[in-house]
Amino acid sequence: MKKDFTPERELLFLALGGSGEIGMNVNLYGCNGKWLMVDLGMTFGANEYPGTELAFADLAFIEDRRKDLLGVVLTHAHEDHIGAVPYFAEELGVPLYATPFTADLVMRKLEEAGLANSVELNIITDDDPTLRLGDFSVRYVPLAHSIAEGNALVIDTPYGRVFHTGDWKLDEDPIIGVPATEEELTAIGDDGVLALVCDSTNVFNPNPSGSEGAVYQALMDEVRRHTGRRVLVTTFASNVARLQTLGEVARETGRQLCVAGRSLDRIIEVAQDNGYLTDFPDTVDFDTAMALPRGEVLIIATGGQGEPRAALARIADNSHPIELVAGDVVLFSSRQIPGNELAIGRVQNQLAERGIVMVTDRQSPIHVSGHPGRPELEALYGWLRPELLVPVHGEMRHMQEQARVGRAAGIPSAVVQKNGDIVRLAPGKPERIAQIEAGRLVLDGDMIVPADGDSIVMRRRLAHNGVVVVSLERGGRVQVSALGLPLVEDYDQFVGEAEQDVTAAIGKLRGKAANDRAEVHEAARLAARRAAQRWSGKKPQVMVILPREA
Repeated sequence: MKKDFTPERELLFLALGGSGEIGMNVNLYGCNGKWLMVDLGMTFGANEYPGTELAFADLAFIEDRRKDLLGVVLTHAHEDHIGAVPYFAEELGVPLYATPFTADLVMRKLEEAGLANSVELNIITDDDPTLRLGDFSVRYVPLAHSIAEGNALVIDTPYGRVFHTGDWKLDEDPIIGVPATEEELTAIGDDGVLALVCDSTNVFNPNPSGSEGAVYQALMDEVRRHTGRRVLVTTFASNVARLQTLGEVARETGRQLCVAGRSLDRIIEVAQDNGYLTDFPDTVDFDTAMALPRGEVLIIATGGQGEPRAALARIADNSHPIELVAGDVVLFSSRQIPGNELAIGRVQNQLAERGIVMVTDRQSPIHVSGHPGRPELEALYGWLRPELLVPVHGEMRHMQEQARVGRAAGIPSAVVQKNGDIVRLAPGKPERIAQIEAGRLVLDGDMIVPADGDSIVMRRRLAHNGVVVVSLERGGRVQVSALGLPLVEDYDQFVGEAEQDVTAAIGKLRGKAANDRAEVHEAARLAARRAAQRWSGKKPQVMVILPREA
């Protein structure tokens, strides 16, 4: 391995995102001096990055080597696999590859960003599912997932074959799409698989994830139970199979269908443009839906993860044209994504307070995961028979557990890596050989900045401790103001005492220090901070404004 990490006569794997976390998937394969990227995803902003909306893997490593990057292959259209495309594809300057449904959603993102003519997007069809990029031969293999056109990738190289699962599950009745069969996957294994790079999300589930077909019957039964009630179903907008099911449920139960959420409108349009949802019922608008008898409408709405601007949150707080009243029903046909529990709970509590009935997958089998439980993992191991297992798409606990499951199932070797670990898959013993910086970026307003940069760190401190502003005017006058301190009743007293403390601290400076702006600044800062801590128990950030120099 050269110091610049150029792959030599070897096959390397490097995750920049998605290993050690769920979401933000960005994976690199290196071979004979070149790199191939699989997926370019994002995740949503977290509490530790206040004021931000989206988070991305830091692509500095591959941006520095973009002349050696052959292309970006996209497995499917979930945001944690394609969401970063409009922010980085133009800068990377390489072709993108995707199947038709995924490509359609990606193109719409590029058009919204004004990049439709700046990024090369290639559509891979079932008629020709293989592409050649340098020493990589990549073949799309359809697998079931909670979105149309989920795919694994068979990546052939001079040093062996990689089976990169993407997100997947086994489903004998997937509703949408035709996943690869046991026989087809076994045939891939018969040709030899060096490494299985595999989704770890549901490794702790001792049961299979379940079938979309079973959800169809459960939703049908649940809607029929609530005769005469207005029923709303919230689900992931991207789950085209679930939308197909809900269209059938509406038709079979004699209900008109109403859709609430722009992302749902977009997915339905893209799905129909690509040959899915061809018999989806015509929908009615909000006013028509509200005028129908309560038992004659079925609403599909976004917001099952508690998103504050989504349709369900607005319906819950009575700020949406769709209205629910006591006795109406909300079916959560989705799972809680880790980290969203508080937001979901907030919406559910608002609904509960108004007497609205809620049903989740804990009470009725109205949702199944799109990721494999342990039996599905073990089945895939048996069909592919890889020499090496590389768990991805999970927190460290998920990946370590999958490594244990894989070894117990007979896979000879497993490498547990995390973002930034460079792993040599072949030749020789698979092992981590280096570690590079794998940081995180965030979308802050209109700018992409480091997640641990000065602005975000300062904002976090302000959020925790508030801010005090000290203004020093000519003639020695001091003015203090504060924001975010728990001093409502004591504020005026605090300000008066803080101004006295700052004046006294500056007055104690002698000699050169009395005229040194840095010394004056620090004396004022410390005095104001001590006063704030004395009054509030907080250690706020202190901004000192000095008079301009003559």
